[in-house]
Amino acid sequence: MISVLLILCAAIRAASPLCICPITTASGTKAPATICSGDLVFHEEFDKFDFQTWSHEITAAGGGNWEFEVYLNNRSNSYVRDGKLFIRPTLTADKFGERFLSAGTLRLYGGTPADACTNPSDWGCERRGTHVNLLNPITSARIRTVDSFSFRYGQVEVRAKLPTGDWLWPAIWLLPRYNEYGPWPASGEIDLSEGRGNANLTLNGSNIGTELSSSTLHFGPYWPLNGYEKAHFKKRSEPGQGFDQDFHRFQMKWTNEYLQFAVDDEETGRITPPDGGFWEVGKFDSRNGTADNPWMYGTKMAPFDKEFYFVVNLAVGGVNGFFPDNAQNPGGKPWNNNSPQASTDFWNGRDQWLPTWNHDVNRGEGAALQVDYIKVWAI
Repeated sequence: MISVLLILCAAIRAASPLCICPITTASGTKAPATICSGDLVFHEEFDKFDFQTWSHEITAAGGGNWEFEVYLNNRSNSYVRDGKLFIRPTLTADKFGERFLSAGTLRLYGGTPADACTNPSDWGCERRGTHVNLLNPITSARIRTVDSFSFRYGQVEVRAKLPTGDWLWPAIWLLPRYNEYGPWPASGEIDLSEGRGNANLTLNGSNIGTELSSSTLHFGPYWPLNGYEKAHFKKRSEPGQGFDQDFHRFQMKWTNEYLQFAVDDEETGRITPPDGGFWEVGKFDSRNGTADNPWMYGTKMAPFDKEFYFVVNLAVGGVNGFFPDNAQNPGGKPWNNNSPQASTDFWNGRDQWLPTWNHDVNRGEGAALQVDYIKVWAI
Protein backbone atom coordinates (compact mmCIF):
# COMPACT_ATOMS: atom_id res chain seq x y z
CA MET A 1 0.00 0.00 0.00
CA ILE A 2 2.81 2.41 0.90
CA SER A 3 4.58 1.91 -2.41
CA VAL A 4 1.34 2.50 -4.30
CA LEU A 5 0.80 5.75 -2.40
CA LEU A 6 4.35 6.87 -3.12
CA ILE A 7 3.88 6.22 -6.83
CA LEU A 8 0.59 8.12 -6.80
CA CYS A 9 2.22 10.96 -4.87
CA ALA A 10 5.03 11.20 -7.42
CA ALA A 11 2.48 11.36 -10.24
CA ILE A 12 0.54 14.13 -8.49
CA ARG A 13 3.71 16.11 -7.86
CA ALA A 14 4.68 15.80 -11.50
CA ALA A 15 1.32 17.21 -12.55
CA SER A 16 1.22 19.83 -9.80
CA PRO A 17 4.63 20.68 -8.31
CA LEU A 18 3.07 22.68 -5.47
CA CYS A 19 1.09 19.70 -4.22
CA ILE A 20 2.38 18.33 -0.92
CA CYS A 21 1.53 14.66 -0.47
CA PRO A 22 -0.77 14.15 2.52
CA ILE A 23 -1.09 11.35 5.03
CA THR A 24 -4.85 11.71 4.62
CA THR A 25 -6.70 9.11 2.56
CA ALA A 26 -10.36 9.21 1.56
CA SER A 27 -12.81 6.99 -0.27
CA GLY A 28 -16.46 6.94 -1.26
CA THR A 29 -18.61 8.58 -3.89
CA LYS A 30 -17.96 12.07 -2.47
CA ALA A 31 -14.20 11.64 -1.96
CA PRO A 32 -11.89 13.64 -4.24
CA ALA A 33 -9.85 11.80 -6.88
CA THR A 34 -6.60 13.44 -5.80
CA ILE A 35 -5.61 14.98 -2.48
CA CYS A 36 -2.91 17.48 -1.55
CA SER A 37 -2.05 18.46 2.01
CA GLY A 38 -4.29 21.34 3.06
CA ASP A 39 -7.08 20.48 0.63
CA LEU A 40 -10.68 20.68 1.81
CA VAL A 41 -11.61 17.08 1.06
CA PHE A 42 -15.15 17.12 2.52
CA HIS A 43 -17.34 20.19 2.76
CA GLU A 44 -20.99 19.87 3.75
CA GLU A 45 -22.75 23.23 4.10
CA PHE A 46 -26.27 21.78 4.17
CA ASP A 47 -27.51 24.05 1.41
CA LYS A 48 -29.79 21.10 0.68
CA PHE A 49 -30.37 17.65 2.08
CA ASP A 50 -28.04 15.66 -0.15
CA PHE A 51 -29.27 12.09 -0.07
CA GLN A 52 -26.29 11.04 -2.19
CA THR A 53 -24.11 12.03 0.77
CA TRP A 54 -26.29 11.10 3.74
CA SER A 55 -28.14 7.84 4.20
CA HIS A 56 -30.64 7.27 7.00
CA GLU A 57 -30.49 4.45 9.46
CA ILE A 58 -33.85 2.75 9.95
CA THR A 59 -34.06 0.75 13.15
CA ALA A 60 -35.56 0.46 16.62
CA ALA A 61 -32.43 -1.24 17.99
CA GLY A 62 -31.64 1.60 20.40
CA GLY A 63 -27.95 1.97 19.59
CA GLY A 64 -27.01 -1.04 21.70
CA ASN A 65 -28.09 0.95 24.77
CA TRP A 66 -31.85 0.25 24.68
CA GLU A 67 -32.45 3.91 23.92
CA PHE A 68 -36.04 5.05 23.64
CA GLU A 69 -36.12 6.25 20.01
CA VAL A 70 -36.83 4.64 16.68
CA TYR A 71 -34.81 6.01 13.77
CA LEU A 72 -36.74 6.70 10.56
CA ASN A 73 -36.32 8.63 7.32
CA ASN A 74 -38.89 11.42 7.21
CA ARG A 75 -38.87 15.19 7.03
CA SER A 76 -40.43 15.64 10.45
CA ASN A 77 -37.27 14.36 12.10
CA SER A 78 -34.49 15.23 9.66
CA TYR A 79 -34.52 18.20 7.30
CA VAL A 80 -32.46 21.10 6.03
CA ARG A 81 -33.57 24.71 6.29
CA ASP A 82 -31.67 28.00 5.97
CA GLY A 83 -28.37 26.19 5.45
CA LYS A 84 -28.65 24.05 8.56
CA LEU A 85 -29.39 20.41 9.27
CA PHE A 86 -32.07 19.78 11.89
CA ILE A 87 -32.51 16.44 13.67
CA ARG A 88 -35.67 16.89 15.71
CA PRO A 89 -37.36 14.40 18.06
CA THR A 90 -41.07 13.74 17.82
CA LEU A 91 -43.53 11.52 19.69
CA THR A 92 -44.26 8.16 18.09
CA ALA A 93 -47.81 8.42 19.43
CA ASP A 94 -48.40 11.59 17.42
CA LYS A 95 -48.08 9.53 14.25
CA PHE A 96 -49.56 6.16 15.20
CA GLY A 97 -51.69 6.95 18.25
CA GLU A 98 -50.90 6.19 21.87
CA ARG A 99 -52.58 2.76 21.79
CA PHE A 100 -50.03 1.68 19.16
CA LEU A 101 -47.27 1.86 21.77
CA SER A 102 -48.83 -0.92 23.85
CA ALA A 103 -50.59 -2.98 21.19
CA GLY A 104 -49.04 -2.23 17.80
CA THR A 105 -46.32 -3.96 15.81
CA LEU A 106 -43.49 -1.91 14.41
CA ARG A 107 -42.24 -3.37 11.11
CA LEU A 108 -39.35 -1.56 9.48
CA TYR A 109 -38.76 -3.79 6.47
CA GLY A 110 -38.72 -1.97 3.14
CA GLY A 111 -38.98 -2.94 -0.50
CA THR A 112 -36.24 -0.61 -1.73
CA PRO A 113 -32.63 -0.15 -0.55
CA ALA A 114 -33.44 3.25 0.94
CA ASP A 115 -36.30 1.76 2.99
CA ALA A 116 -34.48 -1.32 4.32
CA CYS A 117 -34.03 -1.80 8.05
CA THR A 118 -30.39 -1.12 8.84
CA ASN A 119 -29.94 -2.88 12.20
CA PRO A 120 -31.90 -6.01 13.22
CA SER A 121 -30.21 -6.46 16.61
CA ASP A 122 -32.36 -6.22 19.75
CA TRP A 123 -35.53 -6.62 17.66
CA GLY A 124 -34.56 -3.54 15.70
CA CYS A 125 -36.52 -4.41 12.55
CA GLU A 126 -39.71 -5.78 14.09
CA ARG A 127 -41.09 -5.59 17.60
CA ARG A 128 -44.50 -5.63 19.22
CA GLY A 129 -45.59 -3.36 22.02
CA THR A 130 -47.21 -4.55 25.24
CA HIS A 131 -48.56 -2.74 28.27
CA VAL A 132 -45.38 -3.71 30.14
CA ASN A 133 -42.89 -2.96 27.37
CA LEU A 134 -44.07 -0.14 25.15
CA LEU A 135 -42.72 0.44 21.67
CA ASN A 136 -40.11 3.17 21.34
CA PRO A 137 -42.09 6.28 22.32
CA ILE A 138 -39.80 8.73 20.48
CA THR A 139 -39.04 9.01 16.76
CA SER A 140 -35.78 10.60 15.65
CA ALA A 141 -33.08 10.34 12.97
CA ARG A 142 -29.54 9.03 12.55
CA ILE A 143 -27.69 9.75 9.31
CA ARG A 144 -24.27 8.67 8.05
CA THR A 145 -21.79 8.93 5.18
CA VAL A 146 -21.03 5.20 5.16
CA ASP A 147 -21.08 4.92 1.35
CA SER A 148 -20.26 8.48 0.30
CA PHE A 149 -17.26 9.52 2.39
CA SER A 150 -14.81 7.93 4.76
CA PHE A 151 -11.30 9.10 5.56
CA ARG A 152 -8.17 8.38 7.55
CA TYR A 153 -6.29 11.26 9.21
CA GLY A 154 -7.28 14.86 8.74
CA GLN A 155 -8.46 18.03 10.43
CA VAL A 156 -12.18 18.15 11.23
CA GLU A 157 -14.46 21.01 12.17
CA VAL A 158 -18.21 20.75 12.79
CA ARG A 159 -20.21 23.85 13.69
CA ALA A 160 -23.28 22.80 15.62
CA LYS A 161 -25.80 23.77 18.27
CA LEU A 162 -26.84 21.10 20.73
CA PRO A 163 -30.50 20.63 21.74
CA THR A 164 -32.42 21.64 24.84
CA GLY A 165 -34.70 19.06 26.44
CA ASP A 166 -34.46 16.54 29.26
CA TRP A 167 -32.91 13.17 28.35
CA LEU A 168 -31.96 14.16 24.78
CA TRP A 169 -28.60 12.70 23.70
CA PRO A 170 -27.06 14.43 20.65
CA ALA A 171 -23.98 12.89 19.04
CA ILE A 172 -21.57 13.83 16.24
CA TRP A 173 -19.18 10.95 15.79
CA LEU A 174 -17.31 8.54 13.48
CA LEU A 175 -17.28 4.79 12.95
CA PRO A 176 -14.84 2.54 11.04
CA ARG A 177 -15.84 1.80 7.45
CA TYR A 178 -14.74 -1.83 7.38
CA ASN A 179 -14.20 -3.04 10.98
CA GLU A 180 -10.79 -4.30 9.93
CA TYR A 181 -9.80 -5.15 13.50
CA GLY A 182 -13.08 -6.86 14.37
CA PRO A 183 -16.48 -5.89 15.82
CA TRP A 184 -17.01 -3.01 18.24
CA PRO A 185 -14.99 -1.80 20.06
CA ALA A 186 -12.00 -3.57 18.44
CA SER A 187 -12.13 -1.34 15.33
CA GLY A 188 -12.68 1.82 17.34
CA GLU A 189 -15.14 4.69 17.62
CA ILE A 190 -14.44 8.43 17.64
CA ASP A 191 -16.95 10.66 19.43
CA LEU A 192 -16.37 14.26 18.42
CA SER A 193 -19.17 15.67 20.56
CA GLU A 194 -21.76 14.09 22.83
CA GLY A 195 -24.09 16.02 25.08
CA ARG A 196 -27.16 15.84 27.28
CA GLY A 197 -30.16 18.09 26.72
CA ASN A 198 -31.04 18.56 30.40
CA ALA A 199 -30.45 22.17 31.40
CA ASN A 200 -30.05 21.41 35.10
CA LEU A 201 -28.74 17.85 35.33
CA THR A 202 -25.97 17.71 37.94
CA LEU A 203 -23.66 15.06 39.32
CA ASN A 204 -21.64 15.75 42.45
CA GLY A 205 -22.52 19.41 42.11
CA SER A 206 -21.37 19.79 38.49
CA ASN A 207 -23.65 20.36 35.51
CA ILE A 208 -23.45 17.36 33.16
CA GLY A 209 -26.29 18.56 30.95
CA THR A 210 -26.27 21.32 28.37
CA GLU A 211 -23.16 22.93 29.88
CA LEU A 212 -20.99 19.90 29.05
CA SER A 213 -19.72 18.47 25.76
CA SER A 214 -17.50 15.40 25.76
CA SER A 215 -15.16 13.79 23.23
CA THR A 216 -14.20 10.13 23.54
CA LEU A 217 -12.30 7.32 21.86
CA HIS A 218 -13.71 3.83 22.29
CA PHE A 219 -11.30 0.92 21.82
CA GLY A 220 -10.83 -2.56 23.21
CA PRO A 221 -10.19 -6.17 22.16
CA TYR A 222 -13.83 -7.19 22.68
CA TRP A 223 -17.03 -6.09 24.39
CA PRO A 224 -17.34 -5.28 27.26
CA LEU A 225 -13.61 -4.50 27.56
CA ASN A 226 -13.27 -0.85 26.54
CA GLY A 227 -10.46 1.62 27.27
CA TYR A 228 -12.50 4.79 26.77
CA GLU A 229 -11.71 6.06 30.29
CA LYS A 230 -8.15 6.71 29.09
CA ALA A 231 -9.37 8.86 26.20
CA HIS A 232 -12.35 10.83 27.50
CA PHE A 233 -12.20 14.63 27.43
CA LYS A 234 -14.67 17.25 28.62
CA LYS A 235 -15.42 20.86 27.75
CA ARG A 236 -17.58 22.93 30.08
CA SER A 237 -19.33 26.12 29.07
CA GLU A 238 -19.73 29.17 31.24
CA PRO A 239 -22.63 28.75 33.70
CA GLY A 240 -25.92 29.54 32.02
CA GLN A 241 -24.31 29.55 28.57
CA GLY A 242 -24.72 25.93 27.60
CA PHE A 243 -23.94 24.40 24.22
CA ASP A 244 -27.67 24.67 23.45
CA GLN A 245 -27.55 28.48 23.52
CA ASP A 246 -25.43 29.09 20.43
CA PHE A 247 -23.37 27.38 17.75
CA HIS A 248 -19.90 26.07 18.60
CA ARG A 249 -17.07 24.61 16.55
CA PHE A 250 -16.22 21.04 17.53
CA GLN A 251 -12.79 20.18 16.20
CA MET A 252 -10.39 17.28 15.82
CA LYS A 253 -6.89 16.86 14.45
CA TRP A 254 -6.18 13.22 13.65
CA THR A 255 -2.68 12.25 12.55
CA ASN A 256 -0.53 9.13 12.41
CA GLU A 257 1.04 10.22 15.73
CA TYR A 258 -1.81 11.59 17.86
CA LEU A 259 -5.47 12.54 18.04
CA GLN A 260 -6.44 15.93 19.44
CA PHE A 261 -9.87 17.37 20.32
CA ALA A 262 -10.80 21.04 20.64
CA VAL A 263 -13.85 23.29 20.97
CA ASP A 264 -13.73 26.79 19.47
CA ASP A 265 -9.95 26.44 18.99
CA GLU A 266 -9.36 25.52 22.65
CA GLU A 267 -7.76 22.11 23.07
CA THR A 268 -9.78 19.83 25.33
CA GLY A 269 -7.63 16.72 25.13
CA ARG A 270 -4.97 14.90 23.18
CA ILE A 271 -3.84 11.30 23.17
CA THR A 272 -0.46 10.29 21.78
CA PRO A 273 -0.11 6.53 22.08
CA PRO A 274 3.30 5.08 23.03
CA ASP A 275 5.10 2.47 20.95
CA GLY A 276 2.78 -0.15 22.45
CA GLY A 277 -0.17 1.65 20.91
CA PHE A 278 -3.68 1.65 22.28
CA TRP A 279 -3.14 -1.81 23.73
CA GLU A 280 -0.69 -0.19 26.13
CA VAL A 281 -2.92 2.87 26.62
CA GLY A 282 -5.78 0.63 27.76
CA LYS A 283 -3.48 -1.57 29.90
CA PHE A 284 -5.22 -4.58 28.39
CA ASP A 285 -2.39 -6.97 29.30
CA SER A 286 -3.59 -6.79 32.89
CA ARG A 287 -7.32 -6.69 32.12
CA ASN A 288 -8.17 -9.08 29.32
CA GLY A 289 -7.12 -12.57 30.33
CA THR A 290 -5.89 -14.55 27.32
CA ALA A 291 -7.33 -12.58 24.39
CA ASP A 292 -4.95 -11.54 21.62
CA ASN A 293 -4.08 -7.96 20.84
CA PRO A 294 -6.24 -7.24 17.74
CA TRP A 295 -3.93 -4.37 16.73
CA MET A 296 -0.60 -6.20 16.81
CA TYR A 297 -0.23 -5.88 13.03
CA GLY A 298 -1.40 -2.27 12.86
CA THR A 299 0.46 0.95 13.54
CA LYS A 300 0.68 2.47 16.99
CA MET A 301 -2.52 4.41 16.14
CA ALA A 302 -4.51 1.19 15.57
CA PRO A 303 -7.47 0.91 15.56
CA PHE A 304 -7.44 4.59 14.59
CA ASP A 305 -5.31 4.01 11.51
CA LYS A 306 -8.17 3.04 9.18
CA GLU A 307 -10.86 5.05 7.41
CA PHE A 308 -13.88 6.25 9.40
CA TYR A 309 -17.21 7.77 8.31
CA PHE A 310 -19.46 10.39 9.92
CA VAL A 311 -22.58 9.69 11.97
CA VAL A 312 -24.96 12.40 13.21
CA ASN A 313 -27.91 11.47 15.40
CA LEU A 314 -30.18 12.48 18.24
CA ALA A 315 -30.90 9.67 20.71
CA VAL A 316 -33.11 9.74 23.80
CA GLY A 317 -32.47 8.06 27.15
CA GLY A 318 -31.14 4.52 27.36
CA VAL A 319 -29.88 2.27 30.14
CA ASN A 320 -26.09 2.21 29.64
CA GLY A 321 -25.44 4.81 32.33
CA PHE A 322 -24.94 7.84 30.10
CA PHE A 323 -27.75 9.30 32.21
CA PRO A 324 -26.64 8.22 35.71
CA ASP A 325 -29.26 7.13 38.21
CA ASN A 326 -27.54 9.13 40.95
CA ALA A 327 -27.57 12.41 39.02
CA GLN A 328 -29.91 15.16 40.19
CA ASN A 329 -32.53 16.61 37.85
CA PRO A 330 -35.53 18.83 38.61
CA GLY A 331 -38.51 16.50 38.74
CA GLY A 332 -36.28 13.44 39.06
CA LYS A 333 -35.47 10.76 36.51
CA PRO A 334 -38.49 8.71 35.36
CA TRP A 335 -36.62 5.45 34.81
CA ASN A 336 -33.89 3.43 36.45
CA ASN A 337 -31.04 1.98 34.39
CA ASN A 338 -31.75 -1.46 35.87
CA SER A 339 -35.45 -1.36 35.05
CA PRO A 340 -36.68 -4.13 32.71
CA GLN A 341 -39.28 -1.67 31.39
CA ALA A 342 -37.22 1.52 31.18
CA SER A 343 -38.88 2.77 27.99
CA THR A 344 -42.32 2.37 29.56
CA ASP A 345 -41.23 4.17 32.73
CA PHE A 346 -39.81 6.98 30.61
CA TRP A 347 -43.05 7.44 28.67
CA ASN A 348 -45.16 7.33 31.84
CA GLY A 349 -43.02 10.16 33.19
CA ARG A 350 -43.59 12.44 30.21
CA ASP A 351 -45.29 15.10 32.34
CA GLN A 352 -41.82 15.73 33.76
CA TRP A 353 -39.69 15.85 30.60
CA LEU A 354 -41.97 16.72 27.70
CA PRO A 355 -42.51 20.38 28.75
CA THR A 356 -38.72 20.90 28.64
CA TRP A 357 -38.75 20.07 24.90
CA ASN A 358 -40.99 23.12 24.21
CA HIS A 359 -42.76 21.40 21.35
CA ASP A 360 -45.21 24.29 21.06
CA VAL A 361 -42.46 26.88 20.46
CA ASN A 362 -41.03 27.30 16.94
CA ARG A 363 -42.03 23.75 15.93
CA GLY A 364 -39.98 22.39 18.80
CA GLU A 365 -36.71 23.21 17.04
CA GLY A 366 -35.05 24.08 20.34
CA ALA A 367 -35.04 20.33 20.99
CA ALA A 368 -33.30 19.67 17.67
CA LEU A 369 -29.62 19.02 17.06
CA GLN A 370 -28.62 21.68 14.52
CA VAL A 371 -25.53 21.40 12.31
CA ASP A 372 -24.29 24.34 10.26
CA TYR A 373 -21.40 22.63 8.44
CA ILE A 374 -18.95 19.75 8.48
CA LYS A 375 -15.45 20.23 7.02
CA VAL A 376 -12.44 17.95 6.67
CA TRP A 377 -8.99 19.14 5.53
CA ALA A 378 -6.17 16.86 4.42
CA ILE A 379 -2.95 16.91 6.41
